[in-house]
Amino acid sequence: MPDKSLNFINTSSDRKRAVRSHTEYLTFNTRNKRDYINVTTRVEEALRQSSIQEGMVLVSAMHITAGVWVNDADDGLLQDIDDWLEKLAPFANYRHHRSGETNGDAHLKNLLVGHQVIIPVTAGKLDLGPWQQIYYAEFDGRRSKRVIIKVLGE
Repeated sequence: MPDKSLNFINTSSDRKRAVRSHTEYLTFNTRNKRDYINVTTRVEEALRQSSIQEGMVLVSAMHITAGVWVNDADDGLLQDIDDWLEKLAPFANYRHHRSGETNGDAHLKNLLVGHQVIIPVTAGKLDLGPWQQIYYAEFDGRRSKRVIIKVLGE
């Protein structure tokens, strides 16, 4: 028996619309090994270029030693996050380093913050909370890495 306490509101129209997509790539080559870059305006620009009014945006780091997150744009918070990540995944002698790499900590930091986010699009705008911003997190910089922005919707 269906739960009658649930109320669903359908705000879409009855006419059929094709789902469209728009793709952009960002490339970063940071000066620092670890860096945090606010990419919100670049994601907003990709959304504007897409002309999509309703849908979602995927922002995904295309490397295993980088991440993407949504949080407050506060310098103190960014330093707190950096300190927290360094405590949980410090630069150390990881088994991964036996392969010749020295970035084991960067792989673990990626696992802690995640590599992608999905943001809803409503009325042609990112539907973020009042303080939310989108960040690219670099954990093994000083080389070229990409981020994909994929806008889907109608």
